[in-house]
Parts: sequence; C-alpha cells; structure tokens
Amino acid sequence: QVQLVESGGGLVQAGGSLRLSCAASGRTFMSMGWFRQAPGKEREFVAAIGWSGGSTYYVDSVKGRFTISRDNAKNTVYLQMNSLKPEDTAVYYCAADPTRGGSRLREYAYWGQGTQVTVSS
Repeated sequence: QVQLVESGGGLVQAGGSLRLSCAASGRTFMSMGWFRQAPGKEREFVAAIGWSGGSTYYVDSVKGRFTISRDNAKNTVYLQMNSLKPEDTAVYYCAADPTRGGSRLREYAYWGQGTQVTVSS
C-alpha cells in the first residue's frame, strides 16, 4: 500500500527553524509537495517539487524562508522552515502524485496524516 508519513513537527519560538520529513512507500512520485491547514482555514498550498528536484514552487508567504527538497533514493521529501512566524502555525501535510503535481489539492493522489507545527510569539 502507498503510505506517506510526516515527521519533524513540534513547538518552536518565532524566528526558529524546523525540518519536516515525509517518507513515502509503496511507489515513487513525479511530484511531491506540502500543504498546511490552520484552525478555521482551508488547506493551502505551501511548496512543491518535481522529480529531479530542479523545479520548486512556493506560496509567496514562505518564499525566502522555506526550502523544499527530496531524496529519491529514500523516497522522501523535506521542508526546511527557517525564520518561522506565528502565522506558520498549522498542521502540515505531505502530498504526492505519481504523474502530475501543482498547487491544487486535487492534483495530488496521496496524502499523509499531517504533523503539527506550532510557532509561539
């Protein structure tokens, strides 16, 4: 079975850093990405990365602070989050698709269960 497992979330002070990991199993994916959902908000796109790792995309609010990367040998995607802000507080979800990708939820066939990121002020 396909499974995506996130890890690395936690509580951090504003300005701090966290590195999220998402280990996938069952198959490989052309595109992998991260979404997040804050209380009372819809799930939103954060970042995505293509197979080769050369194509990356970010929502404007995290550009310059977050970096997405992947290790295909480990079938794992990472999200390095620096200069964290309280508004980054959310459950972060890993997403993956074997044939396509993008910034829309419907473009990803598989999802992890999420990892909580809390940034205190």
